[in-house]
Amino acid sequence: MFIRNEPFRFFLKHYPVTSLILAVNLLIFLVLYISGTWHVAPVFAYNVFQFMVGSNAMILQGAWWQLITPIFLHISFSHFLFNAFSIFLFAPALEALLGRLKFLLAFLGTGIISNIAVLFLESPGFSHNGASGAVFGLFGIYLYLVIFRKELIPRPDQTIIIVLLVLGLISSFLYPNIDIKGHLTGFLAGLALAPLLFLNVRFRSSRK
Repeated sequence: MFIRNEPFRFFLKHYPVTSLILAVNLLIFLVLYISGTWHVAPVFAYNVFQFMVGSNAMILQGAWWQLITPIFLHISFSHFLFNAFSIFLFAPALEALLGRLKFLLAFLGTGIISNIAVLFLESPGFSHNGASGAVFGLFGIYLYLVIFRKELIPRPDQTIIIVLLVLGLISSFLYPNIDIKGHLTGFLAGLALAPLLFLNVRFRSSRK
């Protein structure tokens, strides 16, 4: 379920939403890295960052799009790599189970709910970026499946989900500059939305 050894074209064909999410994140990271870190166009990089970053102060002043754009913004390579790798591993199975539209709603929905929660839980001066809220939203959905819809998850993968979830939650408290509240609220959003997302979903193999 989580072993990604498909050919590139197969992956693109069967997981188009996951592929698009990864492509957008990669494109934005590369554009900012080349223009900003390499000082090719630092002013452009700064303006893009200011437009996309989740700034509570700017959102409160009307920059509503910053509830969405931070999901696709990563500054450090390690941050981008962790989130991109997590999406690459865990998103395809959910896209296969839910279908393209419902998976997109799940990914964006948990990320946006996480960003809304951070708006109210953090100070106006707080800002954030990254897909971590949506990634933990996927973990929340998987936990729901492990508890309530076991028939959709092979038993070995249930153990993997629990272990990775525990490790992810622990790591949120161990490393500096981690948006802990964003992680937790994204996770809870996934757990809360999962019953609606899987209301009419019946077993079908996600391994092709």
